Amino acid sequence: MLFLKLFRESFLFAYDALRQNKLRTFLSLLGVTIGIFTIISVFSAVDTLRNNLQKSVNKLGSNSIYVQKWPWGGGGEYPWWKYMQRPVPKLKDFDELQKRSQTAMAISYEIGIANRIVKYKSNTVQGASIDAASQDHDKTWNFDFEDGRYFTGLESRAGSPVTVIGYDIAQNLFPYGGAVGKQLKIMGRYVTVIGVFKKEGKDILGISNDNEILLPLNFAKNIIDIQNENYNPQIVVRGKAGLSDVEVESELRGLMRSIRRLRPGQDDNFALNKTSILSDQLSVVFGVLNIAGIIIGGFSILVGGFGIANIMFVSVKERTNIIGIQKSLGAKSYFILLQFLIESIILCLMGGIIGLGMVYGGTFIVKALADIQVVLDTKNIIVGIGTSVSIGVISGIIPAYFAARLDPVEAIRSN
Repeated sequence: MLFLKLFRESFLFAYDALRQNKLRTFLSLLGVTIGIFTIISVFSAVDTLRNNLQKSVNKLGSNSIYVQKWPWGGGGEYPWWKYMQRPVPKLKDFDELQKRSQTAMAISYEIGIANRIVKYKSNTVQGASIDAASQDHDKTWNFDFEDGRYFTGLESRAGSPVTVIGYDIAQNLFPYGGAVGKQLKIMGRYVTVIGVFKKEGKDILGISNDNEILLPLNFAKNIIDIQNENYNPQIVVRGKAGLSDVEVESELRGLMRSIRRLRPGQDDNFALNKTSILSDQLSVVFGVLNIAGIIIGGFSILVGGFGIANIMFVSVKERTNIIGIQKSLGAKSYFILLQFLIESIILCLMGGIIGLGMVYGGTFIVKALADIQVVLDTKNIIVGIGTSVSIGVISGIIPAYFAARLDPVEAIRSN
């Protein structure tokens, strides 16, 4: 009960200081507010980026490895002149991996043709991505269907003229629905739509099925050279459940070196890419952003902390008579110290809550303008509140200590 009374009295003193010195208090709280806003905004932005990255990784598959010509990432030395001499993955590589691999759950060969125009009657879509993949594509990638289905094994082997299209393609070509069963003319051939991918939206890596037209690989083989480097051929290998990507990668490297008859000591003429490469690189960026946010927010909080300390010193000066009366009536030194310390903490909490409120309001603005779901989790809120309390303790402890040490007689006689 004593603590509650002390808290109530301190709150009333803080409120009185706010009411009587609005401009001074506002300017002092501004530093704390901006500091908390900056730190929590950066943390939330990093969490949002990380969350979107995880969604991208889930699409790519955390246990999937991509056999490609070029390695991902350009950090440090990147001898591109060597990579240019590498051959692209071939159908022979794909066939041999299917025969020999013991760790793969699924293996697919895939190509992509970007920026194509697709028409259906008077409706046109520009910038469509036409992809072709072997049967296991649905096992090496993660996607859902809005309508229809995926290719059957017979359709893939026979190279049937069928296709699965993205949600945006379906909306633009068939605005009234009913895409499944319709025929599109693609690369000079008519194909029948058998499925529509569920809407995904663009993620941080720009990966989305929304603008994709997917064809069976054996159908595309009859129209174009699917091993042409211009189509960026790649082999995607997803490991069996329970196996780490390191085990799958180790076997895959050995098999590819054997298939391409590379001698011991020769460099690999292929790249084995996996999502952890992207995650590691982006983690470095996230770390830098976190540090930048802490530094910028720290300076703002430092200024705000000095402002709060100044308010508390002024408050001690203004209430010296009251402190003397309280001590003469038997108030202990710790009572006076806690009184001013709680007042300092309350002032800082007000700045922190305002900063958190600004971040919370900003999440709705970002959602409305950019259609991005900002992550503001409990951890960030605890960091904001905890930082505010810490600044309140640090800023208020010295003024509170001086107040507690005042001589009651001298305090009463002061003006």
